[in-house]
Amino acid sequence: MAMRWTAPAPGPVETWSFDEVDIPAPGPGEVTVRVRAAGINPADAKHVATARPGAAFPVPIGYELSGEVTAVGPDAIGGSGPLAVGDEVVAFRVQGAYATELTVPARDVFAKPAPLSHAEAANLLLAGTTAAEMIQVTRVVDGEIVLLHAASGAVGVSLLQQARELGVRVIGTVGPDAEESAERVRRYGGIPVAYGDGLRERVEEAAAGAPIAAAWDAVGTDEAIDVSLDLVAERDRIVTIVSPDRAKTDGFLWIAGSRPESARFRDIARARVLELAASGALEVPVARTYPLAEAIEAVGFVMNGHPGGKVALLP
Repeated sequence: MAMRWTAPAPGPVETWSFDEVDIPAPGPGEVTVRVRAAGINPADAKHVATARPGAAFPVPIGYELSGEVTAVGPDAIGGSGPLAVGDEVVAFRVQGAYATELTVPARDVFAKPAPLSHAEAANLLLAGTTAAEMIQVTRVVDGEIVLLHAASGAVGVSLLQQARELGVRVIGTVGPDAEESAERVRRYGGIPVAYGDGLRERVEEAAAGAPIAAAWDAVGTDEAIDVSLDLVAERDRIVTIVSPDRAKTDGFLWIAGSRPESARFRDIARARVLELAASGALEVPVARTYPLAEAIEAVGFVMNGHPGGKVALLP
């Protein structure tokens, strides 16, 4: 038996249930994983808050985890090669990671990057593949300057590090009094600027006369989008992950893991993100961990403020 968090019906996190469940033995192409850490993402709550096309409730919660293999089904080959009992692994684009153990498709299971703890590894792939897609769709190349909104958040921090590997310079927005956030941006190679009145002028000053080639939006405010539209010449080099309505109205890009083209790209991008983490080029700052039984409190912490890093559940 295992413990698992489930959304029994559309609604807020307070309606979720923590239940004992049977874990099926892995069938062909499957493995069973004992969870050492589950990553928390805003999507975990947003995707079950209301009824969504194709979503059949009850819904097990959580998309990514880190742990160890406890059983291997016939013909089960992991995303990074053969799997064996005892292997330390990560899994992403699974369902039900808020659990003590679960059985998942082997194709979604990969070797855990050795430099990362379980709490860090459990938070690597959703943010990392989202960042990789933002880079890919805006076609950035070595030597260009990009404007990044919400630079100190989880996706922002991954973008900063992946951009640094490409030789791309990043100007990243942070809160006007958020020195800790500004220092995080500097740590990963970005130039922090405060949002608020005069943002465009501060970005132009930070760019020192060079053009802003592209913009990555992870905050969705009108200010962020308006400044991006003012500074970036080509609208198909502006992308948002949070403001589909503005993207449709103003003719720039919107991506989301629920869209088929994004899902396909992010599945492919997992290998590259894992490679960067294994080499030490991609870190995952973790702000806090919670016991698995305190998932509701943990998700509330993530959703209601600025956690200052990723948050993990530890069974």
